[in-house]
Amino acid sequence: MSLRISDTLKKDHREIESYYDRILGATDKAEQIRFQNQFTWELARHSIGEELVVYPAFEKHVSSGYELAEKDRQEHQTVKVELKKFQNMDPSDPQFIPTIKALMQDLAQHIKEEEGNDLPKLEAALSQEQSEGLSTTFGRTKMFVPSRSHPSAPDKPPFETVVGLLTAPMDHLADLFRKWPHTSGMPNPSTK
Repeated sequence: MSLRISDTLKKDHREIESYYDRILGATDKAEQIRFQNQFTWELARHSIGEELVVYPAFEKHVSSGYELAEKDRQEHQTVKVELKKFQNMDPSDPQFIPTIKALMQDLAQHIKEEEGNDLPKLEAALSQEQSEGLSTTFGRTKMFVPSRSHPSAPDKPPFETVVGLLTAPMDHLADLFRKWPHTSGMPNPSTK
C-alpha cells in the first residue's frame, strides 16, 4: 500500500527539519557544508514538486483551492529567495546561521499551515487511490526537477515544468561535485 500524499509531504517535512538540525548542530565547517547541500537539495525538489503536483490538485479538488494554492506559492517564493541566498553561503560567513534560521522560521510557519489546514482539506476531497496516485506522481516528479533554488523561475505549470527540465541537468551535474552527508556520494533521487 502506497503512502497518501499528506504522509509523503509530512515525511519530506521531517527530513528537511532534521537536516536543519544537523546544520545547527554540526561540529565543523565540512559537516555544515554537507548538510547545507542536503537541506538545499531536499527543499528545492520538495517545493517544486508541490508546485507541479500538489497545488494543481488543490485547484482541482478543493473549494477555494485556487486561493489556497496561490497563498502557498507566495510562501514558497519567500522561502526560495531565502534558500537561494543560503545555498551559496559559506559556513564561515557570520550570516550563515542567521540566514538559515530566518529561512526555517518562514518555512516552519508554511509547514504548520500546510499540515494543519491545506492537506486535510485536500485529503477530504480525494479518495485513497487518488491520494496515493498523487503521492507516486510527486515522488516521480522530484526525480526530474532542479535541485537548487531558482526563485526567478516560473512557479506554475507548464512554464515551471519547461524551465525545470532545462535547469535540472545543470543542477544535477553540479551536484556531482558537491559534498554530501552520505559516504556513497550525492543523494539518489529515486530513493528519496
